[in-house]
Amino acid sequence: MNIIFPFLPVRSAKPRDTGLTMMMDKGLSVSETEHFIAAAGDYTDLVKLAFGTGVFVKNIDDKIRLYKEAGIRAYFGGTMFEAFIVRGLFDEFRRFIDRYRVEVCEVSDGSIALPHEEKLEYIRVLAGDVTVLSEVGSKIRGVVLNADQWVDSMKTELQAGSWKVIAEARESGTIGIFRADGTANKRLIDQLGKEVGNNHILWEAPNKNQQTWFIKKYGANVNIGNVASAEIVSLETLRLGLRSDTFFEFLPETMQQYKQTPEN
Repeated sequence: MNIIFPFLPVRSAKPRDTGLTMMMDKGLSVSETEHFIAAAGDYTDLVKLAFGTGVFVKNIDDKIRLYKEAGIRAYFGGTMFEAFIVRGLFDEFRRFIDRYRVEVCEVSDGSIALPHEEKLEYIRVLAGDVTVLSEVGSKIRGVVLNADQWVDSMKTELQAGSWKVIAEARESGTIGIFRADGTANKRLIDQLGKEVGNNHILWEAPNKNQQTWFIKKYGANVNIGNVASAEIVSLETLRLGLRSDTFFEFLPETMQQYKQTPEN
């Protein structure tokens, strides 16, 4: 902090268990990764190497090393896991993540139809080697889980060994926990927060209005994922009430008199 303001919310310190920020790396170069770390590394906990980029992006081992040295845990996104599983290559997937010495992996079924018991077994096995994030929710529009199915899936995946469960929204923020117009499915999110526990969930929220909504609902230390590399610092200002969207969120009642309203 360049200056210490009173009434800023207290942010959890790295390595964090809550207040996590996950950045979505869609193919940054090594030099771009270095620049990202210099600008936003302090505010980033996890980096998802998105889609299947880990197969062909150049110097992926150098990028993973840079992230690790900066105290950021990089991992291959769930689509990569599913690409191995659909081809019957689970053992090869285990060797793949071991080859790159990643400490986190994602287990998902957003694109493939995977029996849940089979998914749970993958989580159990992988949790013996690495920290597992498991994702709940489909990437396919029209494939909808009801709220009880969301809750049951998240609870059983945590019991199987997942560190956090990811609530699907895709990089567009228009599916899963969000409606097609990008607004939050409040009833579903309320039920997940109450029955699964907010701190156990990494909420995918790629857009500013979605991030703002979660910060207002759960506070500065809510877990947020699928954040673009250029938006990490902006998200931190939202968390601290240093952006107009959350400016008055953490200030005391005596300062609320300065809030603009249509009347003043």
